[in-house]
Formats: sequence, structure tokens, C-alpha cells
Amino acid sequence: MTTRDLAVSEERFAALAAEHRRWGRWGVDDERGALNLVTPQRVAAAAGLVRKGAVFSLAHPIGPNGPTVFMGGRFAPVHTFTRSGDDIRHFYAEGGSGISFTDDVIVMPLQSSTHWDALSHAFHDGRMYNDRGPEHVRSGGTEANSITEAADRMVGRGVLLDVPALTGRDHLDIGEAIEADDLQQCCERQGVTVGEGDFVLVRTGRLGLAARTGDWGPEWGTGINTGLGVSAAAWLLERDVTAVAADTFSVEIIPAQTSAFGEHAPVHALLLQGAGVHMGELWSLDELAADCAADGTYEFLLVAAPLLVDGAVGSACNPQALK
Repeated sequence: MTTRDLAVSEERFAALAAEHRRWGRWGVDDERGALNLVTPQRVAAAAGLVRKGAVFSLAHPIGPNGPTVFMGGRFAPVHTFTRSGDDIRHFYAEGGSGISFTDDVIVMPLQSSTHWDALSHAFHDGRMYNDRGPEHVRSGGTEANSITEAADRMVGRGVLLDVPALTGRDHLDIGEAIEADDLQQCCERQGVTVGEGDFVLVRTGRLGLAARTGDWGPEWGTGINTGLGVSAAAWLLERDVTAVAADTFSVEIIPAQTSAFGEHAPVHALLLQGAGVHMGELWSLDELAADCAADGTYEFLLVAAPLLVDGAVGSACNPQALK
């Protein structure tokens, strides 16, 4: 791991983007991207990884004790009741009888909790995945590359790469960049491989640290984050993965390694926009990591269906790892 290094030139980034762009790979009308790699055969093989019946939720609870990421108009989730216990009490006090019910409401950005980014979330040079323009994303919903395209595809072989464990730490420091060598060393240390169609979960330990200490500092707001560098994104694309998720709000290092010439979120550009690789953010990975370390098994069945919000450019989810 390194601190942020502004060493990725404009020419190098452009070459990587061209090399790994998958537009047209599955046809000009494709809206699923690398989710096309989720085949019945791969799902069946992943189901065979469930051996001891252990299930781990990888979602951080939606509520007041969590990250508030004020980016892109996002705000903290608001949870309230349309019918609370007080309403029930008054109902019976006023002579009501029989059964009664409580109901609640949540108002939240779809990317303010554990979530998937849809392929319509990221634009680079005015284009999203498979060469579609911003005219497709209207205020009433996106007409292309919606999260609903992932309805039945977020199932497959999951692989956890526990990066801080490489150096015997619980968490990375804020601002550390994860590079290709780090991911390769994780595979070697853990005795696991990453390959075509895999869902790769990258643990930094940052979300777990904040949850334990209650310190939702500047990395959960704006300006700085720990995460994947450009070389790590290229490493994942060389292995033809389906999706990548991490326990941070950006997955990638912020500020960007290419910020010297104004490039914003280059890993999103490479993975999501260029290659059609879905990205998951704010995933809770500590409990799963502890179990993987205990039994030495870092692969599992991952089931992580999004909410089917029609026309959405992202969606909250409650991912499940089954071992």
C-alpha cells in the first residue's frame, strides 16, 4: 500500500481506458455489462461453495449512526413513522378494538447506504457504458443502463481480499492507495484466485473502524478516501471480474491519482463506465473477514440483489455472503 501518488499520466490512463473498454462486447444494445458473465454454470458452481451454512450480512444499517456522504446531492437517510406506537395506543384508548398496525417511511438517496452503482451512474467525456449519452438519464429515471438490469444477476462467486491483513493491521490508514501488487499479494497470502465472472470484495477496514469508534470524519464527507488505485483497477479488469465492492464510499482512492490533470474518479471511469463492471460501496466486511481468517476460506456464494427501483442509477442492497 502507498499513499496517494499522482503518477498516472494522462497518456497512461487513456491507454488503459482504451485497452479495457468493453463497449459492444455483448452487442450494441447491451445494458448489463460484465453481468453477462454471470452464467447458470457459474451460479451453480458458486452455490457449491456453501459448506457450513454460515451467512453474513454485508450491509451497514440504514440509520443515524452511519456515513453521511454529502456528494452529488446526497444526504443522511430520514426514517420516520406514518403510524407509530403512540397512534396505536390512542386507537385503543379511544375505543378501538381488534388488530392495528404500525407503518414507517424512509427517505434517502439510493447511494447513501450499502449499495450498487448502476452503469448509468458514471459518465466520462459525456458518455456512459456502451457509448450512451446523458440524454438517456432524465429526472423521471434513466432509460438505459438502469439498476433493474441487475435484477437476477447479482449472484455468483465472491472473493474477499483483506488488504490490511497483509501488514498485520486491522485497517488501512486514511489516504492509502491499494495497488495491483497489493491485490496479487492478497491472493497469494490467502491461497485464492480471482477470475472471470467473480465478485471481488476489497476490505480496507475503514467502515468498521468508523462504526466502532463513532468517528465519521472527513473521509465520509468529501475530499479524501482510501481505496483502489488505477493499477488495481487494471489488475481486476485483466481478470475479467463481474463486480467490485469495498467498505468505503468511493471504492477508489480520493483525491484521484490522476488529479494533476483534472481527471475525476478514474477507477469509476475504468470499471463502471468503460468496462461495465458494477461497483458496490459502503459494504460491511469485517465479520466476513474474521470468519475467512479463521477457516482460511476466502471464497463464498454472494447474493446481493438490488432494490428494483425502475429507472434508478443505483440501489441500496443487503448483500449476503454464504459459506
